[in-house]
Amino acid sequence: MKKIKHAKNKGFSLIELMIAMLVTLILMGLVSTLFAGALGSRSRESRRADALTSARAALSAISREIGNSGYGLTMNGIVNADSGAQKIHFRANLSNEDYTTDSVGEDITYFFDADTKSIVRYDPNTTPTTSVIVNKISNVTFHYYDYNSDGIMSTAGSATPTSNTGRVMITVMVELEDVVGQPKGQKVTFTSDVTLRNSTYMLNQY
Repeated sequence: MKKIKHAKNKGFSLIELMIAMLVTLILMGLVSTLFAGALGSRSRESRRADALTSARAALSAISREIGNSGYGLTMNGIVNADSGAQKIHFRANLSNEDYTTDSVGEDITYFFDADTKSIVRYDPNTTPTTSVIVNKISNVTFHYYDYNSDGIMSTAGSATPTSNTGRVMITVMVELEDVVGQPKGQKVTFTSDVTLRNSTYMLNQY
């Protein structure tokens, strides 16, 4: 009677196990890198959207108030001696009762605070007198454009206003928060053109 030989089931060798583990670790590393990149991009876009929404809301408020400068007065409303590239001071007689500008919202200054990286609004007729409009701002600049007697606007503009200024360009640079795995120091710049409705040139159009 012949004996039946059974084949022995061989397991994985130590080298095969190590190779399998190494391949698994490599695949897990690749997946983790892709996942982290996707999360980083999502976080960056979310913070970008939040920063831009806040900055645009602030820019809209600033533009609206600057556009009303000079209302009820005999000039464009900009205080030339106290305005420049990173600061604008303007007045308006919103109550339209007299030529005074000592009511709330009638004597406004916007300026960039480099220490807090924010745009600050100052109104001496309110309490508190100062308020932060938006923070996490890298820079804000005001550029002034004049109209001559023929109604032609200067193309170059200036960092300082004059009595003939009829348009102001506001440029805001938003500094985005750093996100792990993404380039650092990202910034977004956008602008707003404001026509001074009460400037001499604009009033002559009516």
